Amino acid sequence: MDDWSGTAFQLPGQGAQYVGMGADLAAALPEARKLYEQADDLLGFRLSEICWSGPEERLRRTENAQPAILLHSYAVWIALPAEVRNGATVAAGHSLGEFTAYLIAGSLAFEDALRIVRRRGELMAESGRERPGAMSAVLGLDPETVASVCQKTPGIVVPANDNAPGQVVISGAEEAVAEAGKRLREAGARRVVPLNVSGAFHSPLMESARQGLEAILNETAILDPRFPVVANVSAEPVRSGERARQLLVAQLTGAVRWSDGVRCMASLGAVRYVEAGPGSVLTGLLRRIDPALRGQAVGGVAALSSLTPG
Repeated sequence: MDDWSGTAFQLPGQGAQYVGMGADLAAALPEARKLYEQADDLLGFRLSEICWSGPEERLRRTENAQPAILLHSYAVWIALPAEVRNGATVAAGHSLGEFTAYLIAGSLAFEDALRIVRRRGELMAESGRERPGAMSAVLGLDPETVASVCQKTPGIVVPANDNAPGQVVISGAEEAVAEAGKRLREAGARRVVPLNVSGAFHSPLMESARQGLEAILNETAILDPRFPVVANVSAEPVRSGERARQLLVAQLTGAVRWSDGVRCMASLGAVRYVEAGPGSVLTGLLRRIDPALRGQAVGGVAALSSLTPG
């Protein structure tokens, strides 16, 4: 039997969705199809149809994209051979994906995780309408420079994601993000790219969503994870359900420290990385954070069949 010990799982976040996601899994694997049927029943609408047939605009909506991505990632997880799942040493998820990480680690029941992320998406969309904001990707500058420029820019603008060396996302009020982008280009940024998002995620403008999410999580059972989950806002391994609850709430208005999180997973003994779910963004970031780290993206039947610990 292949040795999968020391495997880290990476779970993608919003933006990884695409029309057709998970359709091959549901067609080939009865357990995956049953999971999609269960999700449709739990939510009261056919999320499966949105995943498989779109339209893209409907799938892209925050309240649909978030449960769709969690569902796809979990379908991949349950389809993995037992020896792969049993080899999990640590997990981390990017923003939304942190909920999926706690799901695969046994901290959240599937029903609760799906319900929470659907509501999280609704809350974030509502917050974006109430307090419109913007996000931009800043390429070619270090996180410290980006943070310094944001701090000196009038208005609300903060670093929201430290995704990889040379790739930091800023978030906040539209005018402040635009002004910070201008100043960051003057400070040497190679490019500043506005993102197509429905709100200023991971910024103080998400405060109303944070409060709503806190209320939901306070009513939800969160168990200690079977293996540590590295939190976005602290880049620390979480081993307690109560600590997970606190950090999942803080995440909505706090930054995603993805680069530090990947380094934390490596420090915990991860020797290989499996990205479970749609796309391969996190596998690409992995190579930029540390070219020595090995990653595989698994989103469908073909990738499942070619999965190897080598």
